[in-house]
Amino acid sequence: MEKIIEESKQGESLVLENKPENTKKLFIESYGCAMNFSDSEIVASILSSNGYNTTQILEDADLVLVNTCSIRDKAEQTIRKRLEKYNAVKRINPKMKVGVLGCMAERLKEKFLDEEKIVDLVVGPDAYKDLPNLLSEVEEGRDAINVILSKDETYGDISPVRLMSNGITALVSITRGCDNMCTFCVVPFTRGRERSREPQSIIKEIQNLWDKGFKEITLLGQNVDSYLWYGGGLKKDFQTASEMQKATAVDFDHLLEMVAIGFPKMRIRFSTSNPQDMHESILHVIAKYPNICKHIHLPVQSGSNRILKEMNRLHTREEYMTLIDKIRTIIPNGSISQDMISGFPTETEKDHQDTLSLMEYVKYNFGYMYSYSERPGTLAGRKMKDDVPEIIKARRLQEIVDLQQKHAWFRSEEFIGQIVEVLVEKVSKKSTEEFSGRNSQSITVVFPKENYKIGDFINVKITSCTSGTLKGEAVGLSLMN
Repeated sequence: MEKIIEESKQGESLVLENKPENTKKLFIESYGCAMNFSDSEIVASILSSNGYNTTQILEDADLVLVNTCSIRDKAEQTIRKRLEKYNAVKRINPKMKVGVLGCMAERLKEKFLDEEKIVDLVVGPDAYKDLPNLLSEVEEGRDAINVILSKDETYGDISPVRLMSNGITALVSITRGCDNMCTFCVVPFTRGRERSREPQSIIKEIQNLWDKGFKEITLLGQNVDSYLWYGGGLKKDFQTASEMQKATAVDFDHLLEMVAIGFPKMRIRFSTSNPQDMHESILHVIAKYPNICKHIHLPVQSGSNRILKEMNRLHTREEYMTLIDKIRTIIPNGSISQDMISGFPTETEKDHQDTLSLMEYVKYNFGYMYSYSERPGTLAGRKMKDDVPEIIKARRLQEIVDLQQKHAWFRSEEFIGQIVEVLVEKVSKKSTEEFSGRNSQSITVVFPKENYKIGDFINVKITSCTSGTLKGEAVGLSLMN
């Protein structure tokens, strides 16, 4: 249930610098989580080396690709509407080819190609290197499909093109897939089993970003805390690794420390975490290094032990609260955000009240909240009846949202009077006289521009706030510059 790409970025058509020798035009849109946006950068890099420049004009495109999300029904319906739009254009320009990438590609492959005949190309998350071959098939007049899930593909050897970049922050993928099998989640079926990327390829990519002037990276994966490199292969096979492989293995706290030490003037974030893999050793690394941001996105989904068990969440309410206590002790200035689902099958009013009481205990800084929507192919979709009426789901979700809003105000007000370090990312949406950036806790901070510039690390004294934004005055450059 990762969601770190803001709503305004959904469906963004992406563009990169043209190569004069390329003659074909690619239009590519991305939806869903940060992994999809990161994958689009990999796809663009592969196609840039195979004759394609990007365009933001749909009607000009030789190839139209949409990188898709299956996490919620709303996301799938949005993408279906986009496919209708693409095909309307295709009727005018029949040479144009349309392809679906990502999670919907894996899940709806036969439907798209054979039954509905709305696309020419279906490519799963582990098959992007096969795109040139698949496009050759399409050029020969055949439909093309590759949705085979890999045991070892991590794209560690592809240097991603930074499509949606502001030149300041970037996503760096470190794991692919997920082993957790939460009953509501389609990711293990669309992205496969968990495997980690070779550490030196990660360091090399970050070095390349640093050389280009980037100031902040987010280490990315469906479950970053369970990162484990022991020479390649699936995480589940680690138990059969050799003694030497086990002795030299790199887990997440080691990788995080390697990056922090290697790039002391670069800010480091990571997402997404799972509570059962957020070990205390990771918390101590976060606390030790000032360039590791003091924010942990820690999805919980429900505050009810009964519902957590139905979700196969692998942690209890009490274990989660104990972890929260450890975070507060080890990283006292840290922020915590959540994912929450209302109306999971069989959820009672008591279960809902357990969720609200857990929220009262934690008082999250912010969160991503949804009502349950059944995803075909998941265990919940196959075995559980979606039996909570929509009107009750909506009411419970609103109560969760209202409580989160109250807690967000509480957490924002704690910053008033403090001096926080802000990385300037852009001009504020509301005023061209102000800059906007985030502090270490991932809270948006707005302040007058003065003589600072985008990419500067600024110390800002917070003077006021809303529930989601801090406002203040710059007091000087920070030591991170």
